[in-house]
Amino acid sequence: MRGEIARGNSGLTYEIRNIVLVAEELKKNNLEVIWENIGDPVNKGEQIPLWMKEIVKDVASRNESYAYSPTKGVLQTRKYLSDIINKRGGVQISPEDILFFNGLGDAVDKLYSCLKPDIRVLLPEPTYSSHYISEVMHGSIPPMTYRMNPAKNWEPDLDEIKEKVRRYKAIVGILVLNPDNPTGFVYPEDILREIVKIAKENDLFLIFDEIYNKIVYNGKKSVLLADIIGDVPGISLKGISKEFPWPGSRCGWMEFYNVDKDKSFAQYVNSIVQKKMSEVCSTTLPQIAIPEIMEHPEYSRYLMERSAHYEKLSNIAYNILRENRYLFVNRTDGAFYMAVAFKDNILNGKQKLKFGNKNIEEFVESLITPSMELDKRFVYYLLGATGICVVPLTSFYTDIHGFRMTLLEKDVSRFEKTVKTISEKVIEYVES
Repeated sequence: MRGEIARGNSGLTYEIRNIVLVAEELKKNNLEVIWENIGDPVNKGEQIPLWMKEIVKDVASRNESYAYSPTKGVLQTRKYLSDIINKRGGVQISPEDILFFNGLGDAVDKLYSCLKPDIRVLLPEPTYSSHYISEVMHGSIPPMTYRMNPAKNWEPDLDEIKEKVRRYKAIVGILVLNPDNPTGFVYPEDILREIVKIAKENDLFLIFDEIYNKIVYNGKKSVLLADIIGDVPGISLKGISKEFPWPGSRCGWMEFYNVDKDKSFAQYVNSIVQKKMSEVCSTTLPQIAIPEIMEHPEYSRYLMERSAHYEKLSNIAYNILRENRYLFVNRTDGAFYMAVAFKDNILNGKQKLKFGNKNIEEFVESLITPSMELDKRFVYYLLGATGICVVPLTSFYTDIHGFRMTLLEKDVSRFEKTVKTISEKVIEYVES
């Protein structure tokens, strides 16, 4: 080509799925893979209850489920969702303040692509890949971040947020993932209120990714942006892929707060709506099903049962891994992931694990390069030696070495064995 044509960093990778390609190659050598890389409850054995399937079947029998919906989404569903927010007593919205997308990946892409290229959203570090990649593609430079501290239960550094907002005038918004992915951290209300205060004092808007807001346990409480935002402009991201769970529906939405409080924010929201309008609309069938599923008498109990299972696995993993002297381990309190960090200066480029299969050994070592991140190196050796497929923490845009695993396994004894194996292999790898 006459010049560089790729926007953003052409070296971007989505390691959560990229490592699947490696694992599939290893399966050709009869390696049994234990998938701990991606948050799909259905593929990990989640049984969708019959009552939910019956609702979806009934909705699928209606002619309107096969038609376009309005661009912003099915009006009845948007009214239902806005009523839920308004009844909480915080910020008040109308159905017109809700916009549906084909999953939150679509929504996140629109969020960043509708921003001017020279302005930035301050992201947490580590941060979920969709936000990181979309921000890089929008700005064509590395993102600006605030650090989540593994030595302090993954709490963010509020002083760092204040200082970066003060110093860099290009920052116009702050992103919060609550509950957080990949760390499983659930923000306490006082920290969230401080972030809202920072936004208000510096004329910023807020983006809260709250897709896991109903998956919280270990006595923690999920505080919604709508409850604490006051008159600050903001956007909440929600969806059904993790909550129902129905990831294959590709159905998520934005809730816009205080659009009328700031002219520039209103123009930004309008640009998102106009961009979505060019796609006509989002999937109709799951939108119609949302109120009927959420109002079903079994729904609340179903969510509680699922959260109780994640809580059980959270504590099993925490109790096993915290005994490992080479790791920083924090208990997961929300979502269904656990992020584990290696202590400083533990990893180097010479450590290895033993393989029981020569072909697997040759394949894995053919992938190892001198420039490879040290935690990614460990993850590849772990996969080849045990079949356990986790995600390197550095793939979530951080220099903290570690790995992310899920809490989705339905067989508790198998999960316990998997975590014990990981811990044993960490020790074997570090001491090799």
